[in-house]
Amino acid sequence: MWRGIFILLLFVVAAHADARPRQINPIPFSHEPCSVLDGRPCTPSYCSPLEPGPCIPEIDYPYGQNLQLTIQSVPSESDRAKYQKPDHDLDTIGDLFAELRSCWSPPPDGARAGMQVSVRFSFNRAGGLIGPPRLTFATPGVPADTRTTYLKAINASLNACLPLKFTGGLAGALAGRPIAIRYVDNREPGK
Repeated sequence: MWRGIFILLLFVVAAHADARPRQINPIPFSHEPCSVLDGRPCTPSYCSPLEPGPCIPEIDYPYGQNLQLTIQSVPSESDRAKYQKPDHDLDTIGDLFAELRSCWSPPPDGARAGMQVSVRFSFNRAGGLIGPPRLTFATPGVPADTRTTYLKAINASLNACLPLKFTGGLAGALAGRPIAIRYVDNREPGK
């Protein structure tokens, strides 16, 4: 009997506690832990009863673990701002990508419409290349001299911009990490 009254009392207290007005959080999903019983938005996190300390939020960052970038020879109107060279030292990955986009100048001779070339390389802390860019992909069926023409254009474009001016934080974060760039020659022939 006492057990039934105690459970009923718990339900009443829980219903009354939930009836109080909640303060609206001006920043959505900000520091709201997730619960199976909640019906409101929350910040997903990783927690373990075996680890002391606070939970670690699982945040989807706009850039993946790999530093990958696509550079088009003729950017679309909506992407033109991404191809503007930053007027300050490079402090973010977005600044680095904008700098690399602004450096690209496709080959004037030996160009091929729809050509795609991917290279991979790394920077050192001083903003120079650790080694020459390595060709990892080229459009299938393209002659070797066309691939060589594009690789020379990529090397010339990168060397014209080097050394990049990194801030101390970005230099430490990028040094030695591979960067993969896919160059897409989307120019229309004859224009």
